[in-house]
Amino acid sequence: MTPSVLQIVGTALFAIAVAHTFLTKYFERLAHLQPNHSGIWHLLGEVEVVFGFWAFVLLIFMAFIGGAGEAASYLDGLNYTEPAFVFVIMVVAASRPILELCKVGARALARYIPLQDGLAFYFVCLSVLPLLGSFITEPAAMTLAALMLRDNFYAKGISHRLKYVTLGALFVNVSIGGTLTHFAAPPVLMVAAKWNWDLWYMLGHFGWKAAIAVFINAGIATLLFARELKTLEVDASAGQRTVPRTLILLHVLFLVGIVYFAHHPTVFVGLFLLFLGVAEGYKHYHDRLMLREGLMVGFFLAGLVTLGAQQQWWLQDVLAGMDTTALYFGATALTAITDNAALTYLGSLVEGVDEAFKYSLVAGAVTGGGLTVIANAPNPAGFAILRGHFDDEAINPLGLLVTALPPTIVAILAFQIL
Repeated sequence: MTPSVLQIVGTALFAIAVAHTFLTKYFERLAHLQPNHSGIWHLLGEVEVVFGFWAFVLLIFMAFIGGAGEAASYLDGLNYTEPAFVFVIMVVAASRPILELCKVGARALARYIPLQDGLAFYFVCLSVLPLLGSFITEPAAMTLAALMLRDNFYAKGISHRLKYVTLGALFVNVSIGGTLTHFAAPPVLMVAAKWNWDLWYMLGHFGWKAAIAVFINAGIATLLFARELKTLEVDASAGQRTVPRTLILLHVLFLVGIVYFAHHPTVFVGLFLLFLGVAEGYKHYHDRLMLREGLMVGFFLAGLVTLGAQQQWWLQDVLAGMDTTALYFGATALTAITDNAALTYLGSLVEGVDEAFKYSLVAGAVTGGGLTVIANAPNPAGFAILRGHFDDEAINPLGLLVTALPPTIVAILAFQIL
């Protein structure tokens, strides 16, 4: 198809936004070098702001050539349920009652692993918690895993290499770890209903392979840094409960309700407002809610949706022209520069495809979900939680790409050979 002027501009802005994500550390340095303009440089140095910023540039262009009504109609025609859901689930999953329940569970499980406490707990955080994303959704699993890794490892001054290796393994494992079910991973959600994929289909075609890759990735990272991890003492008090059981149960019910109504924003936003009321009423059992971090991540994803809608003209033709092997590796590569949920959705628009095409598209999309921050919807949540423990509070995109490649190769072998 011949692209319109708007589509060409949208694609150009999308490319600029992708390039911008690799330059955020540069903008943070400019903020220190030019304190008089540090505000704008800090703004442009926030990864979560990038796509929202360039999405606003697109909307300004649309308003300029077609009027404000056209820009508003464009926004009204997009679906922002996923950004809203990620914001809500991130705040609820990061509340102290939920975190304490997961910490107690993770510690109890770690005791059954025949390794030193630090090693066992690290392994559980990189394996079991990402797989938990198949049931509580990937954004919730990412939030929980990132917070537990931050409090028990990143906050204790671990080495630069361990920080990046952990981040790469975490992003990849969360991306593939949500494929045990058909309702938890955004790229699966986009196609499951249309292609009639249910729980048993996902377990039989994706789940068991993903689980093997997740445990291998977590095991390799644990063994590589066993010496350093053994020197860290995981705080024993992290496994002690300080929140009443009834309040923990109530928060679990909130989490379950929000997940169950993930496609109904009116319902899950209502549940979230009720959750905020409970959190305020029992604030002595809560730490600071992650509202700012959640809003930033939601803004990031909303910008991605706004710009991503203009990419269909080239993405769909590219996908339709590939055989299954090329499609798998093409989807893996494309995922690194566009949200994998958007990629699978565009692929689902291609008519007359067989099961091999469907498998290759989704498997490739989740395989590449850890290569960049923008590749998978939950990644910005993990980024927002862990970035404060990196130099200049910025995560080098190249560093993430390099350390995510080995676990990505393990995922490729699992999905292509097993």
